[in-house]
Amino acid sequence: MIGADTATAVVLCRDGQPIQGLVDLAERENDLKLLFVDYQLSPDEQVAACGDSPVLIVNGQPADLLALAARLRKLKLIQTFTAGTDWLDVAGLAEIGVQVADNNGANAVVVAERAIGLIYAVQQQIAEQFNSAKAGSWQQGVDFDRPVYTFENRRIGLVGLGRIGSRVAKRLAGWECEIVYHDTADLDEAYVQSTGARYLPYDELLQTSDVVSLHVPLNRLTRGYFSDREFGLMKSSAIFINTCRGPVLDEAALIRALQENRLFGAGLDVTQSEPIETDNPLLNMPNVLITPHSAGRSVQVGAKISSHIIANAARVIRGEIPVSIVTPV
Repeated sequence: MIGADTATAVVLCRDGQPIQGLVDLAERENDLKLLFVDYQLSPDEQVAACGDSPVLIVNGQPADLLALAARLRKLKLIQTFTAGTDWLDVAGLAEIGVQVADNNGANAVVVAERAIGLIYAVQQQIAEQFNSAKAGSWQQGVDFDRPVYTFENRRIGLVGLGRIGSRVAKRLAGWECEIVYHDTADLDEAYVQSTGARYLPYDELLQTSDVVSLHVPLNRLTRGYFSDREFGLMKSSAIFINTCRGPVLDEAALIRALQENRLFGAGLDVTQSEPIETDNPLLNMPNVLITPHSAGRSVQVGAKISSHIIANAARVIRGEIPVSIVTPV
């Protein structure tokens, strides 16, 4: 098997089948060659195939990627198709001199729109109303004794004002609601002003927001950090939204808060286990709306991801600095 040279970016994927659209884009826009390698090959075969390429574009979640990277002596960058990189040992890769780049927020817009959609749907009991009408029972089965909210005069609290949180804030401009945020990062003042969001200390945001929406990465610092303490601070009329990663949330704590009527409802695109277990109590709660980790999908997203990963790979091939590097945590 002939290994890749330094002018070739390797795409590590299941079955090693070429993605023709990606090949065409690489050749047309960056004069870049791609070599597709099956990550189901043996470690030795993968090493031989990848050769001296400085870039490894990873489509999927192959096992033992750190071990493979350690054997690729000229590897500089692992480029993912995904926004989340919690499945990679980013810190371990950094120790051997390999950087990791994510998809540069390619799905930020569509995830932000899903977060807003979940807020709207939970506030308005949309799922119950859809189900009632489709079942032919019209308004039967819809609890109109429960409050129905609009965005007007509501405080929307964003935990994280990065690529997705900032777009939630911008899209809610003009909806007659107040947008507040908390972020541990020291954000540029002009950037914050462009979002229209106002900073609040973490506890104050939780205590005063009508909606709390999570927009943080999953890493060793955030795993399970939103738990009983946080739900204990929130208003019983508040809505909880999670479109980032399931393990950021202590799901048992959410279930307890809902069962004890300490929350109005919740909207989730991600769960602690995926697929969600069929006996999970969340599935039978009428005030909980769940979508199957599908928020990041759209026609536009695919095009943006492809363009970014090819451009980033070409940067490294040319000896330039790649963008959207994940900080080792």
